[in-house]
Amino acid sequence: METRRIYFDNNATTPLHPEVKKAMYEAMDSFGNPSSLHSFGRQSRGLIEAAREKVARFINASPDEIMFVGSGSEGNNTVLSILTCQPGGCSLCRQNGKGLVTTTIEHPCILEASRCLKENGADVVYADVDGYGKVDMENLKDLITESTGLVSIMLANNEIGTIQDMKAIAELAHDKGALVHTDAVQAVGKIPVDVKELGVDFLTLSAHKIYGPKGVGAVYVKRSAPFCPLIRGGHQEKGRRAGTENTLGIVGLGKAVEMRAAEMEAEAKRLVRMKERLRKGIEETIPDIRFIGHPVDSLPGTLNVSFDGAEGEAIILYLDLEGIAVSTGSACASGSLDPSHVILATGLPAECAHGSIRISLGRENTEEDISYMLDRLPKVIGRIRDMSTAYSRRA
Repeated sequence: METRRIYFDNNATTPLHPEVKKAMYEAMDSFGNPSSLHSFGRQSRGLIEAAREKVARFINASPDEIMFVGSGSEGNNTVLSILTCQPGGCSLCRQNGKGLVTTTIEHPCILEASRCLKENGADVVYADVDGYGKVDMENLKDLITESTGLVSIMLANNEIGTIQDMKAIAELAHDKGALVHTDAVQAVGKIPVDVKELGVDFLTLSAHKIYGPKGVGAVYVKRSAPFCPLIRGGHQEKGRRAGTENTLGIVGLGKAVEMRAAEMEAEAKRLVRMKERLRKGIEETIPDIRFIGHPVDSLPGTLNVSFDGAEGEAIILYLDLEGIAVSTGSACASGSLDPSHVILATGLPAECAHGSIRISLGRENTEEDISYMLDRLPKVIGRIRDMSTAYSRRA
C-alpha cells in the first residue's frame, strides 16, 4: 500500500464542511457592525439571528436562550463564573457563596476553572467515575447538598467517548436546588442533544468540533436560570457577553449545525460500523491491548486503546510517518508528558494511560482509511515493542 494522509483526530478539531466554507465566503461582504442601525449593520444582524435560530432549533431551545461566545472554553468559564458573582453585582445571579460539584474526568478548562474557584474560597468537590468513565451516581448523590450552587458534568468525554446520563444527573441536582451545566462540546452534532429532554440549565457547544470554524461557540442559558456575564462592556448578546459579534464565525456555526441536522444520523451509523471494524481488527492483530471507555454508551467515532509496552507519544510519531494522525487525548493538554487524568480516574494504572491513543473518526473517513490503519498499526506497535525490549536488555 502507498502512503496515504488520514486524519483520525476529529475530537481535537474537524475540517470545515464545504457548505460551511461556502456560507462563510458568501457572508464576507457583510462587514457592518451588527449593533449599528443602518443597512450595513442590519445585514450583519440578520445573519447572526438566522444562525441563532438554527442553533436553537438543533438543540430544542428558544433563540433568546442562545448566547454566542468565542469558544467552548469561554462558554464553560462563563457558566462557572456565576459562582463568583459579587453580592449586589448582578441582579440575576443568586449562586454566590454556593459550591460546585463536577467530576474527575472533565475537560481541562473545567478543571482549571474549578481549581481557581477553590483557591478563591469556593467549595469544590469532584465525583468519582467507574472503570468505564461513567459517573458514580451514589457518590454524586452524596456530594450534592443544599449548599451546592452548580453541578457541571460533561455529556460526552473527549478522550474516551463515554456518554453520561445527564437527565438522571439533572434530576438529582434539581432535587437539591442546584443548577446544572453540561459541557456538550463533544456531544452536540454527534449524538441527538435536546436541552429540554436533558433538563439542564446551561449547555456549551463549539463550532470547530462539528465541521465549523474555530473561534466561535455557543452557550444555552435557560430563561429561568440566573446568569452573570464573564465579559462585561457593551450590550451585545442581550448584555450577557460584551464585544462585537464574530459575524463570519457565527454564520459558519449556523451552517455547521444545519448540516449536522441533515447528516448526523446517517453519519453516526457509518462511524459506528467503521469503529467496530477497527476495534475487531486491532483485537485480532495486536496482543496485549485494552480498550478504554464504555463499550455501548460511547460517541460513534471515538475509540481509545492502550498498548502494553508502547508509549502513546511514540505511537503518534510513528503513525504520523505513515501519514496517519491520531492523538493521546485532549488537544488542550498536548505537550504534557503527564498521563491522562481521564484514564487515571477510571482506575487504570499510569502505564496504561501512557500507552494509550485516541482514534476519533469523522465525516471524511472511509473504509479504505480503516484498512490502511489496520495494515500499518500492527507494524508500528511491533516496531516500538521490539525497540523497547532491546533497550531493556541493554540496560
